[in-house]
Amino acid sequence: MSGSNTSTSSPLTSNPLTIGIHFDLICPWCLIGKRQLTLARDRFEQQRPDVAVETVWKPVQLLPDIPEQGLPFAEFYERRLGSPDAVRMRQEQVTQAARNVGLDLDLTRIERMPNTARAHRLLLRVEALGVPALYESLLERLFAAYFQRGQDIGDASTLRALAHETGVPADLCADATPDEAWPRDVVAFNGVPYFVFNGRLSVSGAQDAATLLAAMHRAIQWPALTDPTHA
Repeated sequence: MSGSNTSTSSPLTSNPLTIGIHFDLICPWCLIGKRQLTLARDRFEQQRPDVAVETVWKPVQLLPDIPEQGLPFAEFYERRLGSPDAVRMRQEQVTQAARNVGLDLDLTRIERMPNTARAHRLLLRVEALGVPALYESLLERLFAAYFQRGQDIGDASTLRALAHETGVPADLCADATPDEAWPRDVVAFNGVPYFVFNGRLSVSGAQDAATLLAAMHRAIQWPALTDPTHA
C-alpha cells in the first residue's frame, strides 16, 4: 500500500519504531485518533528517548463511489443511519469524543460529503517532497477545513486555497484532477483509523493514548519487518 508522509522524531539511535496510520479525511475518528497518537508519542518519547519513531500516513478512500462533486451531507447520513435523530446522536457522540482530546468540531457546518480522491492525491504529491512538517501542516489544515469550517475538501479550488495557505508549491495543486493515477489498494480497507506498529502489531479504531502507548512498547520488543511501512 502506498505510504504517505513520514516524520522521524529522534536521531539518537538506529533502534526504530515505525507507525503506519491508515486514514481517510472524511473520518472524524481518524482526526481523533491522530490526536490520541500525538499524546501517546509524546509520552513514549519521554520514556524511550533511545527509540527513533517514524510515522507513515497511508491513504484510504472509504467511499470511492461518491461522485466527484460530492453528495448532500445531511441526506447522505440520514440514508446511512436511518433518521435525523440517529444522525444527531452520532454527531453528538463524535463531538464529545473530540472534546475529550481538545478538539472542537462543528459538524453542523458540513454541507457536502466529498469524494476524497483529489485531496489524497494532493497529500501524496506533498509527501513526495520529503518535507514532513509541510505534510503534517497540510493534513491538519484539511481536517480542520472539513470538520471545523465545513469546507468542501473534494473541490479543486478549495484544495488550491488550502494548499496555498499551508505553503504548498502551486505546481503541486494545479493539476489535482480525478484522472490522475490512484493506487487501487487504497480502497480495500473498510475501517480506519488503523495503526500498524513495526509491521507486526495492529490496533484498530480511535483508541485512547494509553492503548496506543502500550502498543508502542510491545512493538519494540520484536524485530521490525523488513519494510513495516507497507503493512
